[in-house]
Amino acid sequence: MKNFNIDRLNLKKISLGESPLHLNKTEYKDVIHNGSNLLDENNDPIGTKGDMYTKLAIDYILEYGTLDHTPRPMYEDMYENGIYLPDKKIIITTDNKEIYISEKDKVMETDKGIKVLVPAHTISVNRNIETTYDLSKGESPLTTLRPIATKSSNAEILWIYQKQSNDLVVYDELLGKNVWDEKHIINNWWEDWALRDEQGNYILNEEGHPTIGACYGETIRRHDLLKKEVIDALRENPDNRRSMISLWQQDDFKDPHGLKPCAFLTNWNIRHDWDGKDYLDMTLTQRSSDFATAGCINQVQYVALQKMVARELGIEPGTFTWKPVNVQLYDRHIDQAIEMLNRDPINCKAEITVNKDVKKFDDFKLTDIEIIDYPKELIKKKNPDLKFPLGI
Repeated sequence: MKNFNIDRLNLKKISLGESPLHLNKTEYKDVIHNGSNLLDENNDPIGTKGDMYTKLAIDYILEYGTLDHTPRPMYEDMYENGIYLPDKKIIITTDNKEIYISEKDKVMETDKGIKVLVPAHTISVNRNIETTYDLSKGESPLTTLRPIATKSSNAEILWIYQKQSNDLVVYDELLGKNVWDEKHIINNWWEDWALRDEQGNYILNEEGHPTIGACYGETIRRHDLLKKEVIDALRENPDNRRSMISLWQQDDFKDPHGLKPCAFLTNWNIRHDWDGKDYLDMTLTQRSSDFATAGCINQVQYVALQKMVARELGIEPGTFTWKPVNVQLYDRHIDQAIEMLNRDPINCKAEITVNKDVKKFDDFKLTDIEIIDYPKELIKKKNPDLKFPLGI
């Protein structure tokens, strides 16, 4: 067993004028593996390759991660009907608990109660986390340590690269959740990064919809990045080493925009293997990964993208490699991360597949992307979902 050094973390938080972190558990299991799978007590392979990489990444961050000092995002804590005593710097909750308010917390009294904005720190590493999957052998980044929202992640990849959109209603349409015309509600997580005016109202596009501005799908559209730089370029010269897509376009950021791209760079190469087949290999570089919440999701959606592009090119999908630069766990995700390390994975051969009858990328629908041999109900029962407070 290993033990997370909570004292070291709390000494640093206190030195920054903040409240210490309280964890439910600090002990977690050693990660035993054979390079492809986790191993059980009998040294037999168990779970997916994604399970192995997930545990290795969390273990490494907990052991070597360092704390950021000037976090920009904040957690929002709401104490309904709570009572704030500013002279004592405490909030009395309805069940008479005392919540200490640190000098860095921001307290706001509202009609519903006391809202507190708390600095959202992360512990992070800048090295030694990388994953590689051979898609031709059915490997995938899917994890069974908690349920993964594959539908919304694959809808997002179509929204960005196929629809080339920054329109939040278009994303809702892909998910079948569009109620904008009736209720003016957005049903996806990008709503937090919608463009707003000084009063907090949505800035609407020509269709009267909220957007995230000049990033992601809008960048793909402006520069015709997928078709010109990847599909057409590799068709013309399968051996070129210049097929890449960078969502990090500084000129675009001069226009209003929401969250700057995290998974921002893909490199695409065709490999003429010794078995006589051509394979499309792809590497995804990610500047920042909120690992517990989205590390698996980002990999899953880009594997789906790789497989759809390979179909258009008429070749086999090859290796998918994920190269994150900064990988972090939010301090309020450490409990959940330790829980995942202590969970046992579920044996399955989870794989991301795309409809064989669809030959062009623009023709793929969300229903054409399938996850097979991924026992969601068993995962929900054995390794139920975890809540991850977001720093916004």
